[in-house]
Amino acid sequence: MAVLDRSELEASPLADLHAIADQLGLDGFRRLRKASLIDAILGEGGGGESAPAETAPIRAQASEPAPDEEADLEPEERPASRARAGRGRTRAGARERPSRRAERPAGATAGGASAEEAPGRIASGVVEVLGNGSAFLRVDPPEPSDEDIYISAAQVRRCELVSGDRVAGPVRTPRRSERYPSLVRVDTINDAAADTVSDGVRYDELPVAYPSERLALGSADPTLEAIEWLTPLGRGSRAVIVGARQAGKSETLRKLLEAVHGRDDLEVSVVLSGVRPEEIARWQEGPVPPVAALSFATSADAQDQAVERAIDAAKRLASRGGHALVLIDSLDGLHPHSARKALAAARNLRDGGSLTVIATATQPLGGETTVIALDVALTSTGRQPIVDLIGSGTLRPELLVGEDGAAAITKARAAALEAR
Repeated sequence: MAVLDRSELEASPLADLHAIADQLGLDGFRRLRKASLIDAILGEGGGGESAPAETAPIRAQASEPAPDEEADLEPEERPASRARAGRGRTRAGARERPSRRAERPAGATAGGASAEEAPGRIASGVVEVLGNGSAFLRVDPPEPSDEDIYISAAQVRRCELVSGDRVAGPVRTPRRSERYPSLVRVDTINDAAADTVSDGVRYDELPVAYPSERLALGSADPTLEAIEWLTPLGRGSRAVIVGARQAGKSETLRKLLEAVHGRDDLEVSVVLSGVRPEEIARWQEGPVPPVAALSFATSADAQDQAVERAIDAAKRLASRGGHALVLIDSLDGLHPHSARKALAAARNLRDGGSLTVIATATQPLGGETTVIALDVALTSTGRQPIVDLIGSGTLRPELLVGEDGAAAITKARAAALEAR
């Protein structure tokens, strides 16, 4: 499967190519010239990143390449202490390395094995994506086993794999210090050729429409009832629960999770970003354990990455016709651009699935289809529901609750305004 484009590789700096080759597990890649390195990357078929090991060897001073590897680095990539010495190498010495590579048998890969020997057995199973972006191919789902196969994070991204995908492809045996065999490449995804799946239209380019299918909550909780009918949510909604400190944002989000989890037609994931440690423990005891749980002491960059991984997985699911819901508590600790990017990913795909994002934040970000404002005065005095109808609202509510329902929302908001 052609998952890497030659023109993109040729335009990439050597440092990026080295990173890709390292992920693919190519041996001796630092001794290759750029053209040969690109050939090796493409000839590998996109797949040999090393599997995780329980006792991986530790490389001393891994940030600096070995002396015999430095010759093929660009000057700016060499360690400063050796950059001057590298300029003193003779041209004759530089010519010797290509001559040695020319002696390699035809069809040999960068690792020294012939292309005919590279493919291993063909395995199939169900993908389970991990929190760090890598995955395992469960050969006897859903339970893990020693026969499971490691899938690198790079392959997960390139092939846009999501948990539940049925995948098949060749496997290589574990290298030293590796516990699991690794998937060499992805041949099929859900019985379709992998290239036809991954080369489809990008998620952001798919046509969208306003949410038109209401997300039923069916809860007797007064606040959830008010949300369901007065600030309705739909498949594909971009919703933010806003309010001051101690207004009940996290608690309301937890109740929403309890109301929607367990549905066969909805894949729910939770991301905790910048919350209190006590809240992490409570969420982990809930019906859907968080895919990432970061306290408020975590850097904004780490919070950005955790949310982005969850959103990317949900986008892949939605682009294939599934319905995903991502709950985020909260957006306040992210960089502003990352928070808007996460919220903007939610949409109702016109001819496919949907991605719904419901997040907490101190204030609306802009671009929401639903804003659920909570009143801290109501929360602190124990009155229900705690929804501030004047500050809340849903765009095009008639698509979710009909014309009569939209009229009832307008009437309820007018009554709340008069009561002030």
